[in-house]
Amino acid sequence: MKDLMKLMAQAGQIQQKMQKMQEELAALEIEGQSGAGLVKVILNGKGEMRSVRIDPGLMKPGEAEIVEDLVLAAHQDARAKVEASMQERMQEVTGGLPLPPGMKLF
Repeated sequence: MKDLMKLMAQAGQIQQKMQKMQEELAALEIEGQSGAGLVKVILNGKGEMRSVRIDPGLMKPGEAEIVEDLVLAAHQDARAKVEASMQERMQEVTGGLPLPPGMKLF
């Protein structure tokens, strides 16, 4: 019975930490870039795009496809950084609690 109470207390603590982490992720801003910094994308910790910056030198007629590709690459870079940050924070929140492989809490 003590083990069950201990497990319930841990679950409550994890839930509080998860809520705090989600609030922090919403405020987090992560930049991804491509084309040696010519295109920059900023995402929040939830993966929502906040801004896109494109160097004016890329705005030439007939080069739209290049710009589109660079925007996608910058977004993918930022998204990978967001996911790495989330994984790192999840390890802090769960405090070594063993979770099955592939299990995501959010």
